[in-house]
Amino acid sequence: MSMFRITCAAALSLAFSVPATGQPAAQTITVWSFGFAPHPLHLAAGSPVTLTFVNRSGSSHDFTAKGFFANAAITAGAAPEGEIELRPYASRSITLIPRAGTYHAHCSHFFHQQLGMSDEIIVD
Repeated sequence: MSMFRITCAAALSLAFSVPATGQPAAQTITVWSFGFAPHPLHLAAGSPVTLTFVNRSGSSHDFTAKGFFANAAITAGAAPEGEIELRPYASRSITLIPRAGTYHAHCSHFFHQQLGMSDEIIVD
């Protein structure tokens, strides 16, 4: 085998043995009547994360966190007006890079926050 082929084979084996970096972490936020989990939600500042919101309820809910979404760099998905709207039994994902801080989140539907649909997002 020529030196060129040996070098190419070694380079290819090294390329495929190195773990992938830069992949966004995943976090699932469970939504039900009338709560969110995890509570509080902990994230790492500056690290990409995909948040998947899963509504396990037969009612519509939202995850409103205007300050959090306004201060994050959203790379996939959207949070129009700082909220993720979820129809019954629906899921939605958003990928973002959060900025350090403590943020408030709640369901903005009538009286849902008062019934316990609120959360805290801690990004450090």
